[in-house]
Amino acid sequence: MQAKAAIGLDVGGTRVKAVVVEDEGTVLDQVVRQSLDNGVERWAEVAQALVQELIEQYGEELFVGVCAAGLADGNESCIWNLPNRMLGIEGLNWQRFLSRPRAVPALNDGQAALLGERWLGAAAGRQNVIMLTLGTGVGGAAIVDGRLLRGARGRAGHFGHVSIRDTGLLDIVGTPGSLEDAVGNQTVNQRSEGLFSDTRALLTACRRQESNALQVWDRMLSDLARGLVSLINVLDPDLVLLGGGISIAGDELIQGLRQRLGTWEWRPGGLGVELAFAKLGEWAGAFGAAARAMQIY
Repeated sequence: MQAKAAIGLDVGGTRVKAVVVEDEGTVLDQVVRQSLDNGVERWAEVAQALVQELIEQYGEELFVGVCAAGLADGNESCIWNLPNRMLGIEGLNWQRFLSRPRAVPALNDGQAALLGERWLGAAAGRQNVIMLTLGTGVGGAAIVDGRLLRGARGRAGHFGHVSIRDTGLLDIVGTPGSLEDAVGNQTVNQRSEGLFSDTRALLTACRRQESNALQVWDRMLSDLARGLVSLINVLDPDLVLLGGGISIAGDELIQGLRQRLGTWEWRPGGLGVELAFAKLGEWAGAFGAAARAMQIY
């Protein structure tokens, strides 16, 4: 292999995804393997075997990068904090585990996803962009002045845990009235008082113009827009990317947010923030991990 290339590995408790991609963006391979977060580290065995398989196929000179849920340490050697999930991942040094001669950077999966979108997706070339992944919960990441924000402990970009309502219940990290609980798929049933099981069911009812569904959707959009206004004021992006399962809402989501931002967003000189959907889908994290592996060399 003549061009510089890397394996990007996205390690989850149920699936491990890998891409092999050259530095100019040519994708050589994309692979998904089932794993199992069952307390016996099956995900680790799958990840290790997959990397070895790809190296044997594409060459020993490949760089390797990894992303997963949790907080990455400052040296990007491991995920240092992910309680109650993927037993054994905390503190796992990926370079040693994969027996690689060069460093294997380990990133939070949301932060890696934004790196992927900035390289080959909807944020290509952008210097100031934030991304929110709206799925079961709410994740995210930020690039400010061309640099990915990580923070002192790797928490930067966990936008789902900003507080938008002081009367709300505490979320999984102790935040009262969090954005995650206000818009995440996991709370749709609770927020709709049992009427809708998930966001897809809620949207289907909205498209039938059911009044109860429209009220839940309107509140969710307003909560999300309030969270966005705060993030925009703090981080000053020129682009906000939206990813995750809620993207099935399409224009209904984008137009609803634009309407509210038109009222609430601070727009110096009349310049507002662009809203767009992420392009790389579930592969964004793997592409970002590959990009980071090549970047550090």
